[in-house]
Amino acid sequence: MRALVDTNILLDVFLQRDEFLPDSMDIWLANEQGLFTGYISAMTPVNIYYIARKTLQDKNEARNLISKILGLFEICALTKSELQDALTLPFADYEDAVQTASAKTENLDAIVTRNKNDFASATIPVYSPSEFLQLLSK
Repeated sequence: MRALVDTNILLDVFLQRDEFLPDSMDIWLANEQGLFTGYISAMTPVNIYYIARKTLQDKNEARNLISKILGLFEICALTKSELQDALTLPFADYEDAVQTASAKTENLDAIVTRNKNDFASATIPVYSPSEFLQLLSK
């Protein structure tokens, strides 16, 4: 299975968000163990670097986080085509529309996010981390 992992799940891991950490960490580990192939949007490393640099106050640590991400996740295409397609999707948030358009270009099987409502218009199945982990365990 090939799935787009939303930015919020990676931020849960890096920022140690207690409430979400167990499932988000299990998603990370399932990808690392090859139980699925994790993809991220090309925007995700940029967004995470920006947040990590401000939160951690350490540019080198933020770069190390990005290096880990790039070593573990595949990157969805993000070209003018996906950006234009995203404008036609009925999403409230353009970033979520871009991620969905990129996932469609890659013919991914799923999107994994904590914010399922943000992806309600997606034509690709959308799972919460716990739902996706249950799917993987079958």
